[in-house]
Amino acid sequence: MINDFYKHMSPREEEERMRMEVVDRIERVIKDLWPTADVQVFGSFSTGLYLPTSDIDLVVFGNWENLPLWTLEEALRKKNVTDENSIKVLDKATVPIIKLTDFRTEVKVDISFNVKNGVKAALLIKDYKKKYPVLPKLVLVLKQFLLQRDLNEVFTGGIGSYSLFLMAVSFLQLHYREDACSPNANVGVLLIEFFELYGRHFNYLKTGIRIKDGGSYVAKDEVQKSTDLYRPSMLFIEDPLAPDNDVGRSSYGVLQVKQAFDYAYIVLNHAVSPIAKYYPNNESESILGRIIRVTQEVAEYRDWITKLWGPQSQNEPALNGNDVTLLVKPQQLDECNNNLTEEVTASHSKTSSNSSLVSSSSSTVSSSSDVVSFVTLK
Repeated sequence: MINDFYKHMSPREEEERMRMEVVDRIERVIKDLWPTADVQVFGSFSTGLYLPTSDIDLVVFGNWENLPLWTLEEALRKKNVTDENSIKVLDKATVPIIKLTDFRTEVKVDISFNVKNGVKAALLIKDYKKKYPVLPKLVLVLKQFLLQRDLNEVFTGGIGSYSLFLMAVSFLQLHYREDACSPNANVGVLLIEFFELYGRHFNYLKTGIRIKDGGSYVAKDEVQKSTDLYRPSMLFIEDPLAPDNDVGRSSYGVLQVKQAFDYAYIVLNHAVSPIAKYYPNNESESILGRIIRVTQEVAEYRDWITKLWGPQSQNEPALNGNDVTLLVKPQQLDECNNNLTEEVTASHSKTSSNSSLVSSSSSTVSSSSDVVSFVTLK
C-alpha cells in the first residue's frame, strides 16, 4: 500500500532532533538581538507533514517600526549559521521573508515576522488531519510529486504546502465516496481521483475553492463582486482563516501543475487498467514509481542524519525510490473491470450549484478497495 511509502518517508526521530537543533541555533541568534522576541515554528515541520528535504518555517514576533530583515540576515551570517551565498532577503514579497540554508545540516529555513496566520494555519491543519485520517498519506505523496518537478515553491509560481493541503481537504469534502473519511480508505484510488479532478475536470478559470462550512466551490465572478479583491487568481483558494485572503494568488504556474496532474492521472489509470495484466513482467513493475522517485541523494542524506543524530540501533537500510512497487493482481483487475461494465458510476456533486462549476464524469477507477492492492518494498 501507499501506507508503506508514507511510513518510509515520514519523519524519523533523528530528523526531528536535527531540525530542532537548527531551530534552537537560529532562535539563539534572534534572542541575542531581541531578548523579548517570540520565535514560533509553523508549517510542515509543526504539523509533521514534511519530507526529508522540506523547509522549516519560523515566525518572529516583536515590536519594530520596520521589519529587521537585513539586521537578522547579517547576524545569521556573522554567527556562521549560514553564509552569504546561502541566504536571501525577499523584502519585496507579499510576505517579506529571509530564506537561508543552515550551514551544518543543509536544512532550508524561511523566516518571517509578525505573521499570525501561519501559526493558526498549523492548528487548522492538525484539526483536519484528525477529521480525515487519510490526509497525511495523500498529502505526503502529492508533496513528493510536486517537489521532484520543481512545482512546490510559491516563489517560483508553484503550489505551496498550505494550498496543496486545502486542495486535498476540498477534494475529500466534496468527494462522493463514502469511505473518504475512513482511516481504511484506499489511498491509491483517492490519489488517482485527485489527479483526475485537478488535472482534468476542475475549471480553474471560473471556479474557486472554499473549505469553510463543509466545503463548496465558488464562482469567481461572485467572489469578485462580494470582496475587495480586484481579480481572483487562477488558483483561487479562500483562506478559511481570513476569507479576504486568496491563498493561491502567487501560484501563477498552476497550469503547469494541472498538466503534471493530468499526466499522473493518465499514467496511473493506464497502469491499473484491465490490459495492464498483459504487460510483460507486470509483477515486478513499479506503478507508484512511475510518477514518484526518491533519489539516492535523499537516501544518503537520511543515512547521514541517522549516523549523526540517531543511535546506531535505530539505523534503517536506505530504500531507493525504484524499490517502491505498487502492484495490482490480475484477478482483481478482472473483477473490477466486470463490475464497471455492469454499472456506470457517476460523480455526485455535493450541491447542484457545485455541479455547474466542476464538470461531472464517470470514474474510470472502480470504487472497490481492491483496485490498488499493495506496495511492496523490496
